[in-house]
Amino acid sequence: MGSLVKRRRKRMRKKKHKKMLRRTRHQRNSK
Repeated sequence: MGSLVKRRRKRMRKKKHKKMLRRTRHQRNSK
């Protein structure tokens, strides 16, 4: 049970990082 929760948390982190990278790219383009 615990291992599954850890795996899900890792996947969520990756998705969050991707969103952050996309935001920074849009900000650079707007400038």
